[in-house]
Amino acid sequence: MSPEEGVLDEALLDRALSEAPDITLAMLVDLTAATDPRLRELALRLAGRIMIGMAKRSSNRRRGVGRMTLLSYEPEGGDIDIDSSLDAIGEMRRFGATETDQMKIRGWMKPSTALCLVLDRSGSMGGRPLATSAMATAAVANRFPSDYSVVVFANDVIIVKSQLVEKDPEVVMRDVLALRGFGTTNLSDALLAAELQLCQSRAGRKITVLLSDCRATVLGDVVAAAKDLDELVIIAPQSDDEEARQFGAKVGARVTTVSGPSDIPDAFAQLFD
Repeated sequence: MSPEEGVLDEALLDRALSEAPDITLAMLVDLTAATDPRLRELALRLAGRIMIGMAKRSSNRRRGVGRMTLLSYEPEGGDIDIDSSLDAIGEMRRFGATETDQMKIRGWMKPSTALCLVLDRSGSMGGRPLATSAMATAAVANRFPSDYSVVVFANDVIIVKSQLVEKDPEVVMRDVLALRGFGTTNLSDALLAAELQLCQSRAGRKITVLLSDCRATVLGDVVAAAKDLDELVIIAPQSDDEEARQFGAKVGARVTTVSGPSDIPDAFAQLFD
């Protein structure tokens, strides 16, 4: 795949992606730590471009979930709600007024949504696990571009992208791809950090998405931290999801699994569409 120093065969890469996407993405992510600076930079650019492209293609299929609610009157915006508009209709009849400011219609409204992505980098994080985290970052940046944050944790907690701070998605991806795994699992502090990030948002729906096996190894009240969140979704490794499912059952979180990075777009569609 690298026929000479600092070069990648992109045609071969495209074929490998179609035949074995998870293996290829894992290898590409490992190349982002290559000792050759030209190859490392090329791998970073390609990984970001490929994953953001995959996230965009997947999200084109999604349909937003809305709810019926009262809205201000707009022509052809919906059916007039008679009960809420009686006073305005009465005034129009008595005075012949044409003002519609007080009239209400029934229409569909999509609730605003904020999301905090929490990535576990404890233990071994390279190859497939890192590619999965990077793909999740691309999916979040594409679906919630104006109101999302990314928190990464092991023993410490790092805010890669703050909730209301604008940051180019490719830069966020590069920061995530620069991570390598080590240390213990401070899950309680990570969830507290997610809550603090989401508190900055004024969205009606606030979701924390946790990529982890949920095997906390640092003391802390993980259950209490999880229950303080508005909504928690857990994405666990398919081959190691038992503790994540037990934790999800304790705190009322939805749990799904992925076998690798290529499963992330479908997992997000399942969870949010």
